[in-house]
Amino acid sequence: MEAHADLSAYKELLVFLVTAGIVVPVFRRLRLSPVIGFIVAGVALGPFGLGKIAGDWPIVSRIVIGNIDEMAKVAELGVAFLLFMIGLELSFERLRRMRRLVFGLGGAQVALCALAIGYGAWFLGAEPASASVIGCALALSSTAIVMPALAERKRLNAASGRVAFSILLFQDLMVAPFLFMVTMLAVSTGEDGLAGRLTTTLAPAFLGLILLLVVGRLVIRPLFNHVAQARSTEFFVAACLLVITASSVGAAAAGLSMSMGAFIAGLLLAETEYRREVEVTIEPFKGLLLGLFFMTVGAGLDVSRVFAAPAQTLGVALALIAGKAAIIYALVRVARFTHAAAFESALVTAPAGEFAFVILGAAAAGGLLAEGLAAQLVLAATLSMIAIPALAWAGARRAKRRTASAQFDALSPDVELSDHVIVVGYGRVGSLVGDMLAVHDIPAVAVDGDPKLVAAKRAEGCKLGGNIYWGDAGRIELLRRCGLAGARALVVTMDSPAVVERIVTAARGDRPDMTIVARARDAAHATHLYELGASDAIPETIEASLQLAEATLVDIGVPMGLVIASIHEKRDEFRALLKSCGPAGERRAIRLSTRVRDMRQRRVAPPAQGAQSAEESAERSAEPAAEPAGEAAARAPREDGARA
Repeated sequence: MEAHADLSAYKELLVFLVTAGIVVPVFRRLRLSPVIGFIVAGVALGPFGLGKIAGDWPIVSRIVIGNIDEMAKVAELGVAFLLFMIGLELSFERLRRMRRLVFGLGGAQVALCALAIGYGAWFLGAEPASASVIGCALALSSTAIVMPALAERKRLNAASGRVAFSILLFQDLMVAPFLFMVTMLAVSTGEDGLAGRLTTTLAPAFLGLILLLVVGRLVIRPLFNHVAQARSTEFFVAACLLVITASSVGAAAAGLSMSMGAFIAGLLLAETEYRREVEVTIEPFKGLLLGLFFMTVGAGLDVSRVFAAPAQTLGVALALIAGKAAIIYALVRVARFTHAAAFESALVTAPAGEFAFVILGAAAAGGLLAEGLAAQLVLAATLSMIAIPALAWAGARRAKRRTASAQFDALSPDVELSDHVIVVGYGRVGSLVGDMLAVHDIPAVAVDGDPKLVAAKRAEGCKLGGNIYWGDAGRIELLRRCGLAGARALVVTMDSPAVVERIVTAARGDRPDMTIVARARDAAHATHLYELGASDAIPETIEASLQLAEATLVDIGVPMGLVIASIHEKRDEFRALLKSCGPAGERRAIRLSTRVRDMRQRRVAPPAQGAQSAEESAERSAEPAAEPAGEAAARAPREDGARA
């Protein structure tokens, strides 16, 4: 081994990690997007920032980003991961519900803005191909900044938030075609022209696209089935990274962009049961790599251009915001939205977006744009993006605070995950809960850790349809991806006490107001779950004994009304006893558990105090009994060895 390792190769990595550790918490506390922080940090630490004085101050050279090209190769994966997540979050159901705004309003916005910007660039002297690229690049907005800015101000459920989301969604769909268009335009301007290079470039690209789709459909699901059965977190992370990088590299080898390959992989995984777990697994990598991408973009910006030609740089940024805002405002008004919604959505979507960097960079590399023009446009786009938080604040101040959101429920980004019930564990007990929810037309989402069970339920067409996913529900991130924030209730049917306790604790910490119904092993376990915050804890032994007592009483001739009343009274008595906290309650719960077990073994009815007063019981039976959520499922027989 070498006596002294060369640490210079790790300098940029260390600088980035330190920057991420500072930028993210500081900008979140300031309620600003970390994207802006990474861009500003890149400008400060890049060769056009502190790099200018690094020669005179050797200590500064230790924190300066010097090798931008090497960082850019890794930073490219940040955009690929972002496109992968966009493809993963899309679904045909969402597009169907939002088709009018996404394809109507969103399509009109992209077309008109691209035409207006492209015509302006052509009028100022750009070539037609270059003007087309400029128009397409600057017509897009920043999903990475706009969506968090709207969420921070709780504007996503307003009309303006729905409009902005629809526009951004269509723009995300157009990124891959725009990148393909840039590739084709670069080919057509080559020495042999488009006709001469068609067979060597366009044909391999289409073949590569078809190969990605076919191989992806044949390989991805079996691969994740195999990985899920291994029950190894590290193996699953490796499989996710393999799918993204392999699809990205395969697309690049076929002449397409890496982002398009990742986008296709995301689309293929979007309809599988592994979608939610993949989202949770990839999110940290996407955040870090996107931060590296924006930091690399900032490091390549020469801010001195602003001072050298302020009229041109600032003028382009201001003209871009004003022109796009006017077009978007008019389109939203034509779509019959209010002035406030049109004004706010136009302000937040008017600046440029992160994909402008990708498209302009690809155009410069392909010879469609001069390096100086591309750099100036990237700088103007960056300045417009930095203004997004201020524009979002101004739009929210002007917009109406009380907007009736009921008419926009169908436009929700997660319409299938709103006002629903989350069922954790979809074995025999969980599937019964799902069936009962379906009977009452209550939407539900299920999570289970057995890949074979999930695949079987999806194949047989269970009542939940495609809303059953594989994953570890003990991770609060997965529950959030399943719509924990908007859920009506959480039902935990797993038979592992430790896992049930972990899920109840995490869910109660995230949603103090939500109904949580949990399956308990026995009375003592139920008492502990109540202490952890469960709204209802259903012990298997007690419910099985109550069912046995109910069947016995009915079979020996006791009237059904009296039996139901006495069973409900006994259940309420048990619940009140189990909710008593502290050591005394725990000891009473253990004694109660022993009593119930003995009663079950003797196969006799419970003590008769529940039917002491026949008149009172009959009166109670005449009143509608409000049975707690999930109680019907909890009365199912105990499932020894049931799999989570």
